[in-house]
Amino acid sequence: MAGTARTVLISGCSSGIGLQLAAQLARDPRQRYQVVATMRDMEKKGTLEAAAGETLGQTLTVAQLDVCSDESVARCLRCIPGGEVDVLVNNAGVGLVGPVEGLSLPAMQNIFDTNFFGAVRLVKAVLPGMKRRRQGHIVVVSSVMGLQGVVFNEVYAASKFALEGFFESLAVQLLQFNIFITLVEPGPVATGFEGKLLEQVATAEFPGTDPDTLHYFRDFYLPASSELFRSVGQSPQDVAQAIVKVIGSVRPPLRRQTNVRYTPLTALKAMNPSGSLYVRITHRLLFRWPRLLHLGLRCLAFGRVWPR
Repeated sequence: MAGTARTVLISGCSSGIGLQLAAQLARDPRQRYQVVATMRDMEKKGTLEAAAGETLGQTLTVAQLDVCSDESVARCLRCIPGGEVDVLVNNAGVGLVGPVEGLSLPAMQNIFDTNFFGAVRLVKAVLPGMKRRRQGHIVVVSSVMGLQGVVFNEVYAASKFALEGFFESLAVQLLQFNIFITLVEPGPVATGFEGKLLEQVATAEFPGTDPDTLHYFRDFYLPASSELFRSVGQSPQDVAQAIVKVIGSVRPPLRRQTNVRYTPLTALKAMNPSGSLYVRITHRLLFRWPRLLHLGLRCLAFGRVWPR
């Protein structure tokens, strides 16, 4: 392995984007990276170790990390030689879908504890070293939901909006230290996690929610969401490859949307910054013209995904 290999710490590597990213970086033919692939539950490490293959113990190390625990973060960094991280990838995240009346405040707080404060906790831990060395790269796996709200995903979108605001603000200061921030914004990503989540909420009770809202959620949103994932969803490999390119960039961009198929769905907000057009059109497509929505998604499915 080359002596100039950069240490890359990735959170949330038990599956999905994190697993694929760790494996791709570890297999870099130029051996530019020493990957520390982390997860909260080490009982789930088998899939990652299988994907790592011969890189395990060479250019890839698996470590335990709970982004919601200061002690866990400190313990993980102590396992890295010198505690120095050149590239931090904040990937760990959890989802929450459903009518807001039927979601508990503790469940909402858990989303922010992981998706937002978990990322902030890791940044606070690695930033002193990056500033001291006057170099570093922080990659944040955000979402297009950090740019536009999506019905019945209010809390998840809010956590991603928070990430966007926090890291865009921090990026200005960190340029003084030659530290770059990149917000990666995938659209729907087809993983087992999303499929399992949609299956669970389809039969959930959501106590305190009125019958009309439950009807809209189950009979309008859930079918549209399933169609969206089938039509414009990316694979974790696609998103991981886009992140690999960002990490290899000389001057990484602040933002990197990964799914060109999703562009028509974000264009409405860009066309009308007040947000009124986006809200009215998406409301009509979902609740009044669902057949037109499904037809449009099927048309988008014919486009190819080219990471940019």
